[in-house]
Amino acid sequence: MNLDNRSNQILDELLSNPSCNSKDIEKKFNLSRRQLGYSVNKINDWLTYNSLPIIERTSQGYFMIDQIVFTNLTSDQVVSPQNNNVLTEKQRMYMIVVMVLSNEDLSLIHFTSELEVSKNTILSDLKRVQDFISNYGLVIRYSRRLGYLIEGKEFHIRKLLFYVTSEILAMNNGSERLCNLVFIKDKELIEIRNRIEKVEKKLTLKFTDEKINTMPYTLILVIRRIKKGNLVNPFYIKYEELSDTKEYKATEEILYDIEDIPMEEKLFITLHLLTANVYWSEYLTEAAIPNLMDALDQMLNIFEKRAIITIQDREQLLNRLLLHVKPAYYRIKYQLTEVNDMQHSVSKEFMELHHLVEQSTEPLANLIGMKIPESETTYLTMLIGGWLTKQGDSIQGKIKAIVVCPKGVSVSRLMFSELRELFPEFVFLDSLSIREFLNYKLDYNIVFSPVFLETEKKLFIANSFLEREEKARLRKQVMLDLHGYIPNDIDVEELINIIKNNADITNEQQLTKDIYRYIHRDDTASVKHNNYTPLHATLSDLITPDKITLKKSVETWEEAITIAAEPLIESGHIKPQYVKAMVSQYDRDPYIVIGPNLAIPHAAPDEGVNEVSMSLLRLDEGVAFTEEYSINLIFIIAAVDKQQHLKALMQLMKLAGSDEDRNALIHATSVNEMYEIINNYSTT
Repeated sequence: MNLDNRSNQILDELLSNPSCNSKDIEKKFNLSRRQLGYSVNKINDWLTYNSLPIIERTSQGYFMIDQIVFTNLTSDQVVSPQNNNVLTEKQRMYMIVVMVLSNEDLSLIHFTSELEVSKNTILSDLKRVQDFISNYGLVIRYSRRLGYLIEGKEFHIRKLLFYVTSEILAMNNGSERLCNLVFIKDKELIEIRNRIEKVEKKLTLKFTDEKINTMPYTLILVIRRIKKGNLVNPFYIKYEELSDTKEYKATEEILYDIEDIPMEEKLFITLHLLTANVYWSEYLTEAAIPNLMDALDQMLNIFEKRAIITIQDREQLLNRLLLHVKPAYYRIKYQLTEVNDMQHSVSKEFMELHHLVEQSTEPLANLIGMKIPESETTYLTMLIGGWLTKQGDSIQGKIKAIVVCPKGVSVSRLMFSELRELFPEFVFLDSLSIREFLNYKLDYNIVFSPVFLETEKKLFIANSFLEREEKARLRKQVMLDLHGYIPNDIDVEELINIIKNNADITNEQQLTKDIYRYIHRDDTASVKHNNYTPLHATLSDLITPDKITLKKSVETWEEAITIAAEPLIESGHIKPQYVKAMVSQYDRDPYIVIGPNLAIPHAAPDEGVNEVSMSLLRLDEGVAFTEEYSINLIFIIAAVDKQQHLKALMQLMKLAGSDEDRNALIHATSVNEMYEIINNYSTT
């Protein structure tokens, strides 16, 4: 069954731009509502014919596209005619790989005969094969005695075999081509497929159509390699982690009549089942992976905060994520993520969403113990993006902002945090250096920066450290520029309902009055007559002579932090764990240098701060911070909130910018001399 040209174009547009609606499609292709309905029905007939879920439409005219459709189709696959038997370079490359891995004594004549191309074409294809399989740590070579061979670790060869098998099966007449290439008989396929269907019943789940179609072939090819003695070496799979799973018992059932299967091979095939995507499971549980649901919940919390979106039917989405992430957990942990171009399938429309999802995966990465690969993040983006489309929501209509600060990552992140709090209705994508900004690829609407930048977008100049009055002024300036007015559209009644759902209200009437009074306060008056007086501690208030330590040298950066913090521990301003947190923070964020020879180690207030405080360690001989920096002045900062230390920090920034006074601190002969220099900055 083939799609007509118009339906093909519409399907391609939906896959490239899933957030579009019916009116967008009608306008782009000059269609009536009836014509579009006819084409959507044709597309759904074609999807059903190819065993794929149909596309549904919401009452608002948005399209609901199942993840399986994205997984199985790319724009170039959709438009390729079904009767095209001419192989592309990539398709020939995949077939050569399968031939070499499944047959012996192959020479050029075998390839030219099977693929019906010239010798020179095959030689070019073999070079492409080498480039391709190098991604798996493998090499191809020719032996007069054994013919063409692919060499490397068997574990990596299996990963390669799984990938090229699925690519060949996706080709026109792929199943027939593969069976002819590696001599698989229908009887073998039927037997293995029956065993897999029994496994589905035993595991009370259903694999995706893609997996149920490819798994019989991959299992047959793996079993053949095992029988030939091509075995995976003992690797770091934990027997205890997998041997008690239902998948391990299912593996034993699949292999029940095959003798002498090593334990490593049983564990490998168990992983093959564990990493297979499923689209339904009777029992959704995280029993095999403790804390997985908590990590997913935390991930969604971070995403909602970053994207300024509230996810509806949250439990349903969590269950769908669990269905996907459970196999992904094993793929990532045991490096079985496929080496492919999945990351490029994220449409331009979804690039910013993908970026926000990527920034939200830290809880998952911490659970698994390694970074989430790009291909897996892409699947998460598809799932979450599809869910948002279903609920009629997206980040496309929201104002997207970036922060550009030339004063180092620590200051930039502080500025980013302050601005995100000041403009909770904006999606803040990144804090960047000027060099990063010049090469930034994501789409955004406005830029905040303390310096002028060449940009076509709206630029708002903002100080790195914002006082209360400056915040009020900046918010008014931005809102007037963007909207022509200062929006004040918070629904008090809706806010009260949110509070009711999360807390007990003792006096609803008074709470309503107080919230209404706060929302509708006169901001202009509050700026001019500020009754709120935070503790404006100066630099000399916090760094008193007893908080200054002089030392000739230290061995390591960790030792420098520990010695610098000793006066604060002795005075009770911080707890010992704050020192550990600062050392740990250094490992994650080594950019705390705010001036030549000067650094400001710090951690979060909840990591052991009792009272706002600062201390200073001066080293005669600088300690190596990185290959680029040697540090003589270590200022410890312990903050209890975002206000009380800011005045002192701003004064410290001015000191850091003065070569003369910074060098005077480094070469001072006494604590009192250093305190005098610090005191000079405490009146600014």
